[in-house]
Amino acid sequence: MFEEKIKELRDKIIAGEAEQEQLATEMRSLLEGDESEEKIKEAKAKKVKRDLAKAELTELRETLALYEEQKKGNSKKVEGGTRGTSQDQEYREALNTFIRTKGAQTDGLTMIEKDEALVPERFWRANDSAVDGIIKEDTKAVTSEEISYIPAREIQTVVNLKLFARIHKAKKGSGKYPILKRATTRMYSVEELEKNPKLTKPDFGHVDWSVVTYRGAIPLSQESIDDADVDLVNLVAENNTEISLNTTNYAMSEVFKKFPKKTISGLDDIKKIYNVDLDPAYRKVFVASQSFYNFLDTIKDGNGRYMLQDSILSASGKTFGGYPFFVVGDELLGEAGQANAFLGDPKRGILFADRKQLAVRWANHEIHGQYLQAVLRFDVQIADKKAGFFLSYDGDKAEEVPKP
Repeated sequence: MFEEKIKELRDKIIAGEAEQEQLATEMRSLLEGDESEEKIKEAKAKKVKRDLAKAELTELRETLALYEEQKKGNSKKVEGGTRGTSQDQEYREALNTFIRTKGAQTDGLTMIEKDEALVPERFWRANDSAVDGIIKEDTKAVTSEEISYIPAREIQTVVNLKLFARIHKAKKGSGKYPILKRATTRMYSVEELEKNPKLTKPDFGHVDWSVVTYRGAIPLSQESIDDADVDLVNLVAENNTEISLNTTNYAMSEVFKKFPKKTISGLDDIKKIYNVDLDPAYRKVFVASQSFYNFLDTIKDGNGRYMLQDSILSASGKTFGGYPFFVVGDELLGEAGQANAFLGDPKRGILFADRKQLAVRWANHEIHGQYLQAVLRFDVQIADKKAGFFLSYDGDKAEEVPKP
């Protein structure tokens, strides 16, 4: 496992170094000629790209060092997403200054746009639910004990739907993602010295994606801004974890609804879908609303056994007919009280183009003057429409369940 990841990281570092050199060369060539306004603007855009590539390269090198230490058997805990390095600490302090001065001070920051400061991924992914095999801990308190400006959060159990998709690390604003379709041909027997038969070429499709910008307000009190004890970067990261999860879950749910729709009335309809309608090669999972879960929780087979079973092998702790089962709120897949679900293989069926950029900016507000705004960039598209179905349960057509 570690060898493959280390090789992948080294390859990315080599590619990143080459990209940096290429961007530097392009910048020089733009500035060496006539200094027109258009060329200067283009050179500035190249500089932003180079700064982003440099930040990503630094992160890749740090991640590589962690994996190499893990391979040697030295378990290393990273506090706050590698907060300990001097460069990270300087950048974190610069971000804190940017927030406290409401965007007036930008020294030491990578600016994506004129008023948007980049927040490196390692700062805000530390509390993400994605597991990468390296232990990450953030033991530093957001505020001191005397401060009580931050409201207590309501306890919620939320499934991160993004993790079900095929995640593509987007380096540009748009592009095409190649999809190799499932082979349907076979090999042929050939006698010795006979000419080889003509073989069918691999069938490729592609998914067009274009990164969409999402913006949301971060609740940040003036008291927290004024208090020197508060690590504002950590506070922003904590809030962003919740806001970004809600945003990506909504985007994923909207894509679920675009899959072919089927209305079901009972167990037989569900069995036909995963036995016949879906190709056996797909790794099927259920992503169901609470009302759909309630419907399935009452279904029994012909022997009187409940079809929804507890399972230690499933990440959700539940399986239906042997397939993993995950529950989300009704409003995510429809309206309150509606029993809807996705059944299929979201890893094959959905592409998540993740720009992996979080930026913060101060925006004007008619009432409150200014508020801190978080900016995310990603896109979600269907990669394989045959990989799943969007189910709706119709209770009026419910079938009689056979008694044992």
